[in-house]
Amino acid sequence: MSAGAIWRVSVEAPDADGAAAAASALDDACGAVSAFEQPDGAWRIDGLALEPPVRGAIEARLALAWSGRGEPPMLTLERLPPRDWLSENQASFAPFRVGRFLVHGTNFAGRAPAGAVPLLIDAATAFGTGEHGSTQGCLLALSRLARPRRILDMGTGTGILAFAAAKRFRRRVLAADIEAEAARVAGINAARNGVVRWVTAIRADRYRRREISRHAPFDLVLANILARPLALLARDLGRILAARGVTVLAGLLPRQEALVLAAHRAVGLHLAARIDVGGWRTLILARDRRVPTNFPILQNP
Repeated sequence: MSAGAIWRVSVEAPDADGAAAAASALDDACGAVSAFEQPDGAWRIDGLALEPPVRGAIEARLALAWSGRGEPPMLTLERLPPRDWLSENQASFAPFRVGRFLVHGTNFAGRAPAGAVPLLIDAATAFGTGEHGSTQGCLLALSRLARPRRILDMGTGTGILAFAAAKRFRRRVLAADIEAEAARVAGINAARNGVVRWVTAIRADRYRRREISRHAPFDLVLANILARPLALLARDLGRILAARGVTVLAGLLPRQEALVLAAHRAVGLHLAARIDVGGWRTLILARDRRVPTNFPILQNP
C-alpha cells in the first residue's frame, strides 16, 4: 500500500454497535479497516483499498449489516493522492507495551525491557498491528495463560497473536486466515520475528478445513474475528478443542457477548474471564469447568 493512489471508504456511525456493523460491511471490500471513536460518542469507520471499490456492492453490504437499525448511513468514497502511505504509517508507529509483550515496528531502535517479549509488526496489507482493543485483549490473555501444547490462531491477519503465542510458550502455532494475502503476510512476518520454525501460516476460512482438522484437537484456540462469525463457527470450534482446552474470543462489543456466549455454551464451553480494552471485549472460555482454576486468568486486568 505504498507509493501509489489508494481509495478510502468512510462511514459515520452513531455508536459502537453501528461501528461494528459498518466495519463488517467494509471488511470484504477493503484491505484494511479501522474505527475511531469521536469526542461526541459517534464513530468514524475508514476502509482502504488498492483497487477502486464498487460503491453499490458496499452499500448493499452496509444495508444488510444495518438491518433492524433503520436507514443505513451514507458512505463517502474518495481517491487519495499518491503518497507512500505505508512508510508514513510505519514511521509514526510508536512501540507500546501490552502485558508481557512489547509491540514495535522496524523504526524502533531501542531494546525491549527485561522480561518483555518483543513483537515486530509493521503496517501492511493485512489487519493487525496490535493497537486495536480486541488484539490487545488477546495479548493480555496470552500474557497470563498457562502453557498449552497445540495452538491455533484463527483469523491471524498479520500473525501478531500467532507470534505472541509462539514466543511466549515456545510451541508450534497454526495460523489461519480466510485471505490468501493475510496468510502470505503472516508468513513474511514469522520470518521477521524469528519464529518460522514455530508458526505455519495457511489459508482457511473455517475450522473444518482439512488443513486445520488434521492437527486437532487444540489446547488453545485464538479467534480475533467479529461477533457474528464467532457465533456461527462455535459448533465447529467445539469439535476441534481439546477436552481441557481453552479458547480466546475477540472482536466483539460488550453488547454482543450474549450472542457469542450462547453459541459457545451450546457446545459445552464455559466463561472463565472477560477482558475489556478500548470498548472491545475479549472472552476466555474453557470446555472443562475445572480448567479455569488452573489458569491465573480468572481475574480481569
